[in-house]
Amino acid sequence: MSKITSVNPYTDKAIETYQGHSEKEVNDILEQANKRFTSWRETSFNKRKQLMLAAASELKKNKETYAETMSLEMGKPILQAIAEVEKCAWVCEYYANNAEKQLDDKIIKTEAHKSYVRYEPLGVVLAIMPWNYPFWQVFRFAAPALMAGNIGILKHASNVFGSALNIEKVFKRAGFPKGCFTTLLIGSDKVEKVIKNHIVKAVTLTGSGPAGSSVAGTAGKYIKKTVLELGGNNALIALKDCDIESTVKTCVQARFQNTGQSCIAGKRLLVDASIENEFLRKLLIAVGELKSGDPMKKDTFIGPMAKEDLARELEDLVIESVKQGAKIKIGGKRIGAYFEPTVLTNVTPNMPVFKEETFGPVLSVTTFKTLDEAIVLSNDSKFGLGVSIFTKDIDEIEKHVYKFDEGAVFINELVKSDPRLPFGGIKESGYGRELSEHGIKEFVNKKSVYINQ
Repeated sequence: MSKITSVNPYTDKAIETYQGHSEKEVNDILEQANKRFTSWRETSFNKRKQLMLAAASELKKNKETYAETMSLEMGKPILQAIAEVEKCAWVCEYYANNAEKQLDDKIIKTEAHKSYVRYEPLGVVLAIMPWNYPFWQVFRFAAPALMAGNIGILKHASNVFGSALNIEKVFKRAGFPKGCFTTLLIGSDKVEKVIKNHIVKAVTLTGSGPAGSSVAGTAGKYIKKTVLELGGNNALIALKDCDIESTVKTCVQARFQNTGQSCIAGKRLLVDASIENEFLRKLLIAVGELKSGDPMKKDTFIGPMAKEDLARELEDLVIESVKQGAKIKIGGKRIGAYFEPTVLTNVTPNMPVFKEETFGPVLSVTTFKTLDEAIVLSNDSKFGLGVSIFTKDIDEIEKHVYKFDEGAVFINELVKSDPRLPFGGIKESGYGRELSEHGIKEFVNKKSVYINQ
């Protein structure tokens, strides 16, 4: 691989140049990881716990430094970057304190003298991760994988290699043995060969649908387990009895945090027609107050998008939707990698901003007259990651939860990942689950043991 230079999307200036790993270096890293697995799997949960808590401490201690690299590399506003590092410390602490219990042998009564299920690590797991949450996406894989006794190999997005190396640094500083977690500085064209390597036992990917399909195809050919967390086109459903003030506030956060570059962002706002005027009035005021600018300044909420070509793609979706009848109520302009916080109304299901995943600060608005219509609109997507529903009648909406084709339903809250809850989607949003007890058991051998006297 040739050299890769990371570029600050806000200033368009080079940050750092990285020399990619050669094929020999990649193979050496994999061999070292495989060798480390034989000893790492023998360590006690208590030992792993102490190391993982040390990783959490390291993250907290140097959160500003790690956050700054994120902001420089992909434009994340600095306070949001700091919050991301803090969340990574949380997931480390969660699994440090819960992994042993989650992986306890499960006794199952049969005719045997004793029968149970053991949860044993698989070995070296490859994680292919995106740039939008450079730390969080990785740590929500790494913390449970390492606590389960697996070894982590990271192939991060090429524009955030600095963050990738910082993550490796976190584990080194925490005292993890060499080879427990290593970053590969390679491009996407080298991933297939890594997946094929006999040392790699499983693969997890967070990214686009085409990338997930490619990785799953290669892994499937070699009979290797995969977990895919792909795109999302989440709906935000404001029912007529919702608390408009709080719903608007939550919807703005759901759509525009991380400059809208999130798979679980609320992208399609569905509003009951009877409250549309009041809701829109308050929504446009809130969006107009969002502070755009230098991501390194603490009062910035909207930074540049990670790359100019991504902003151009978003612009194309908006332009085509406007041609089809959508109305720009605020925003709509692009300057380089910066895209104004934008709200489109009169959006119908055939428009690109409704059908496609708008990975940036654009919110589409569609109205409905009945709950049944809202459910149909929400499900009218190839994705199925999550949905947010806002209402005061919680008992009533709970009766309809099963009708939503999603991996998660959040009521009166934005969709978010939480170490205590399983995270993942259905349809083209992927398969498998991250986080919670469900996540840590994705990459283990569920071994049945049957003993007769």
